[in-house]
Amino acid sequence: EFWAEGDLGDIENRCASSSAHIYGKNKVSAESFTAGGGAYARYPALLKPRGDRFFTEGINNTLLHVFISQPDDRMPGINAWFGTEFNRHNTWFDQLDVFTTYLKRCNFMLRQGRYVADVAYFIGEDAPKMTGVRDPELPKGYSYDFINAEVIEKRLFIKDRRWTLPNGLSYKVLVLPKLKTMRPELLRRLDELVQQGGVLLGPPPERSPSLEDYGEADEEVRTLAGLLWGDMDGKENNWRVVGKGIVAYGMDLQALLNKRGVGPDCRISGSDSVLFLHRTTGAEDIYFISNQSGRRVVVDAAFRVRGKAPELWDPLLGKVRKLAAYTQEGEVTRVPLQLERYGSCFVVFRAGAGGDMAETTKGAGGDVTANFPAPTVVVEVRGPWTVRFDKASRGPVTPVVFDALTDWAMCRDTAIKYYSGKAVYKNTFRLAETVAPLYLDLGMVRVMAKVKVNGVYVGGVWTSPYVVDISAAVKKGVNVVEVEVVNTWVNRLIGDSRLPEGERRTWMNVNPYNPGSALAPSGLLGPVRVVRAL
Repeated sequence: EFWAEGDLGDIENRCASSSAHIYGKNKVSAESFTAGGGAYARYPALLKPRGDRFFTEGINNTLLHVFISQPDDRMPGINAWFGTEFNRHNTWFDQLDVFTTYLKRCNFMLRQGRYVADVAYFIGEDAPKMTGVRDPELPKGYSYDFINAEVIEKRLFIKDRRWTLPNGLSYKVLVLPKLKTMRPELLRRLDELVQQGGVLLGPPPERSPSLEDYGEADEEVRTLAGLLWGDMDGKENNWRVVGKGIVAYGMDLQALLNKRGVGPDCRISGSDSVLFLHRTTGAEDIYFISNQSGRRVVVDAAFRVRGKAPELWDPLLGKVRKLAAYTQEGEVTRVPLQLERYGSCFVVFRAGAGGDMAETTKGAGGDVTANFPAPTVVVEVRGPWTVRFDKASRGPVTPVVFDALTDWAMCRDTAIKYYSGKAVYKNTFRLAETVAPLYLDLGMVRVMAKVKVNGVYVGGVWTSPYVVDISAAVKKGVNVVEVEVVNTWVNRLIGDSRLPEGERRTWMNVNPYNPGSALAPSGLLGPVRVVRAL
């Protein structure tokens, strides 16, 4: 599992995905987006960074947590102190599909082919064991799995000097933890695999952790370790050839990878906040890229791929396009990328997917505008906006006119200030021509929205950038736009806490809100523009 915020789940999901990888399983499930406190305050944009992070750790089957069945129509209804409220009484439940569509696209892509990693960290044979350790730490730009004794003994073999599994997944280096114990059966198998060409990094064991063959097993461990490690004394950069393989001790992992001629799989320059995961089908190399920072970043991504052209697969918009600017240097293809705040994408390399190579300029990010041209503003959709609230949810009875887009929480009218639910914004804009593609950029939305143009549904938005493709619905001349915006339950719960108990219409069994609680920004905040080229 992983939580929507904090660090709960940080250590266990990599073990779950590693288990799937080393045992030849393709689907890795996780209880996703659970939480503590903050009842009904969360919404998909807040969940995205943690979900994307664990996509890069191998999770590819998202199980939403939690769905509580609601037995009656009390609003917002039964809840718990934990979990995100994925249930029919949540204000944004009817718009949840625009979020789950993103999750489905990511899950689908992250099940293609097989995972790619360069390092396997042995978790050891001590107990209890919650997770493994990375010591020495994995250098940036590489991926890894944890691996256990059973798999080393029964499933691992050497092919082309790589530690290889039956499903084709393989590692260049196997790293041992800094433990003094190892069963002789496992050490004998490691000796066989190193002799066949495996590269092993770590200290020699001194005794068995088991009571089996007590005394004799310890002596066998010491004898086998002496044959494998020789007279290494633990100083830096110790390594020796054993058969067709290498045993290293006290050596920097990056130096050992360099010695094996293994460069980074995905080296990101320009930001420390970008994570990745690599899968391959053989014909395609699929990289999932995630920006974990709250700001837009421009990076230079060097992928360990050659002879294939890059495409951008956008799981948010469901669109695929070529990346024009990239360079191939030896075994590496460099691609300048731009990622929105908490943005993500797939970079897919396919033979013959692109056109001629385009040279990038020097410097961090290269010629990123060739791959991510700045959008051209066609028209700005200004006020007045007619906004229709739901009177059944105690919104204004008649439509309200907003001369400028305003945060509902800042309004003087308490029917808007404390409103929770849907509201439909309506306006018009004029186009002199309809050359596709055209997008409607909503600027900022709190917290989700679905859009119609000329009565045609064109999609929904839930995270930055808040844009939808309107090409198929627009016409020359006057166009009518309707934006159905939904916020969270927070403001209504706070508003009700200020009323006498008999006048309150909301109910839930875990309610942390009171008259002093802070209101949540809500509504369409803009600016709203029609743009071209995204």
